[in-house]
Amino acid sequence: MRHHRDDIVERAVRVLDDHGLASLTMRRLGSELGLQASAIYHHFPSKQVLLGAVADELLARGRRPRAAGAWDDRLVEACYELRDAMLAYRDGADLVATVYAFGLGAQGPAEELEEILADAGFDESLVGVGARTLLHFVFGHTFEEQTAMQAGSDGAVIGDAALDRTGDFDLGLGLVLDGLAVHAPAGRRVRG
Repeated sequence: MRHHRDDIVERAVRVLDDHGLASLTMRRLGSELGLQASAIYHHFPSKQVLLGAVADELLARGRRPRAAGAWDDRLVEACYELRDAMLAYRDGADLVATVYAFGLGAQGPAEELEEILADAGFDESLVGVGARTLLHFVFGHTFEEQTAMQAGSDGAVIGDAALDRTGDFDLGLGLVLDGLAVHAPAGRRVRG
């Protein structure tokens, strides 16, 4: 059976979710597909390129329609979508943040955050910094949250370390948005 690029990404997503990022090797993926690992390189020149495609697939699966109009509400939607997309798959936060940091994919959320800030009229010097600050918050918080949840479900930690941190995410995101609001263009809605 001949496999296509999409088949390989689909199986890689399953391996990631079932076994974790450390187990997502070309050898294991080839075995899961009934292929030699070298056959995967026909579609992906390196494991890093494959991981970029997997991260982009996780983000695509997490896309939701947008409803908000105000810039800060649009940022909240985008940040929650990113968080939820990463939490939906085992080691999703680790994968997406790493792929983004290495410039191998997962650029969509950054581009959307920059677009929202630019559309709101933020100074050009703040658009990139504001978007990266939001990304760093979402990546870092979600990585910690996912790691604690996975450790808790594996029985590795108990008590407060395994608690749901959604409330912390809400508060932290609000703090970042309040900081951005200080620099919002005159006449733009300020969080209240």
